[in-house]
Amino acid sequence: MPPLPGFSHDSGYVCKLNKALYGLKQVPRAWFEKFFVVISSLGFVSYSHNSALFIKYTVAGRIILSLYVDDMIITGDDIDGILILKTELARQFEMKDLSSLQYFLGIEVAYSPRSYLFSQLKYVANILERATLTNNKTVDTLIEVSTRYSSSDSLPLTYPTLYRTIVGSLVYLTITHTNIAYVVHVVI
Repeated sequence: MPPLPGFSHDSGYVCKLNKALYGLKQVPRAWFEKFFVVISSLGFVSYSHNSALFIKYTVAGRIILSLYVDDMIITGDDIDGILILKTELARQFEMKDLSSLQYFLGIEVAYSPRSYLFSQLKYVANILERATLTNNKTVDTLIEVSTRYSSSDSLPLTYPTLYRTIVGSLVYLTITHTNIAYVVHVVI
């Protein structure tokens, strides 16, 4: 990189960048490379089908770490190993422990002594609110809704960005609610 203004230097010299700075396009890659080195040194192995999923097998069980951008979910049966992992990660990275998982990527998580409950009710409510459909009547099947709205009039949409956002949110919702996949793909 060229020397910063005000920095005295000989002509033709450049500065060597030793550390990636925020705002640069290479930051996510540099961060992940550092994270990968740290997590690998702690005995974790990257899952072959998902490079953001790391697993470590211990005598007490296993520890699973799922990474999404710079957020992570840590779970497993080795409670002591999880505590050690959190301590080691806190030494290497600035991080906060948000305690038990409650909401992640549009999925609410509730716990009971015997099981977990996953729900996307809040996510769906947010989609309906964004689409200003919170005061509408419900229907028995989704096909009734799709037949009422037609794009055959060839008029441009009033808010195309809002439409794309809502359709994208519905496509994401079809991952866990396959029963709406047909109707969502009708509106695409």
